Amino acid sequence: MAARAPFSIGEFEIEAGAQRTIDLPVSVLSDHTPVTMSVHVVHGEKPGPTLFISAAIHGDEVIGVEIVRRVLQSKSLSKLRGTLLAIPIVNAFGFMNHSRYLPDRRDLNRSFPGSPKGSLAGRLAHLFETEILDRSDVGIDLHSAAIHRTNLPQIRVSPSGARTSELANAFGAPLVLMSKVREGSLRGVAQKKGVDVLLYEAGEGLRFDEFSVRVGVSGILRVMHTLGMIGAKGVPKSRTTSMQSSHSVWERSPAGGLLRCFVGTGENVSKGQVLGIVSSPFGDFEENVIATHGGLIIGRTNLPIVNEGDGLFHIATIRQNISAETKIENIAAELEDSVMADEDEII
Repeated sequence: MAARAPFSIGEFEIEAGAQRTIDLPVSVLSDHTPVTMSVHVVHGEKPGPTLFISAAIHGDEVIGVEIVRRVLQSKSLSKLRGTLLAIPIVNAFGFMNHSRYLPDRRDLNRSFPGSPKGSLAGRLAHLFETEILDRSDVGIDLHSAAIHRTNLPQIRVSPSGARTSELANAFGAPLVLMSKVREGSLRGVAQKKGVDVLLYEAGEGLRFDEFSVRVGVSGILRVMHTLGMIGAKGVPKSRTTSMQSSHSVWERSPAGGLLRCFVGTGENVSKGQVLGIVSSPFGDFEENVIATHGGLIIGRTNLPIVNEGDGLFHIATIRQNISAETKIENIAAELEDSVMADEDEII
């Protein structure tokens, strides 16, 4: 059988059965320091799909960087079918500065498809589209909540096709949330090109959290197994099905002041339930935060200092009448029992 052709990206070629980290030029800083987008290419000996895994499109969403690192350490990749493109830090500018944005204050995930002669954000988006997206069949884009918020591990997909839903369920996150794509997002331009992209949301900006990392790593390996890229050995089995939601709302602060939260992520709440209390610093008034919808808390603020209108609790309507807490406990137990949960635990 003829050897598989090398994988071409930028000015580089990676032979079948090899892996290599390559640096795609992005820009030069004002002090003449070159900036690149680094891509680790694992080009399997046997044919199969091309999957990209991207993280830190928002530079302060660092949890995905750790997830990519662990995936690349997996022994399952030694017999990879197809090609894996791992980009742990897309937005190096924001990552180095602990910032969501690029130096021009633009949001990279609102700048696709970009332009080779546009803003810095537009140029980086164009580079990612032409070098990564256009070479891929499937993608997994890793995110966290913004700084001072936290998200329950969840997969977000658009209602675009059966295969996207199949891969989302194979991932095995606690929740699969149907959500519309936003103009200028990576997911939006990928959908137009026919590339299935799963968006993983978990944890908090500038923070690691072990449960979210383990859900992300195990989910990626399950998707790769579903795509036929890796075998079953070393891939954590999921015996708990994901909860499904097609609608979510933010409960916002009724006033400015100090917030005392009564519920956390992963908890079921009922319509009319008191989620927290906003108080004046002087204690001369208190106002309850009331749930206008029942469902599952999938995100919340971590800041006790709030302004009127701030998003405090993100609630997803769950299709099934189930105990979310039990589901999440079962997933955590499965990950504790898996071979992945050994020396990598974050204290």
